Amino acid sequence: MVELKEPKSKFIKLRCTECKNEQVVFGKCSTEVKCLVCGNTLCYPSGGKSKVKARILEVLE
Repeated sequence: MVELKEPKSKFIKLRCTECKNEQVVFGKCSTEVKCLVCGNTLCYPSGGKSKVKARILEVLE
């Protein structure tokens, strides 16, 4: 029997600080993620986990 490992990466629900739009992003983004409404930067890559510049509402599993 092979035991499967669960992924350590998660999705994060963020709220933009400018327009209060809520958006779901991947916790380890590879490109800069911008708000779909106003274009404000929500998070950017840092080699591993994302550097988040918006408010984190919840971590989705």
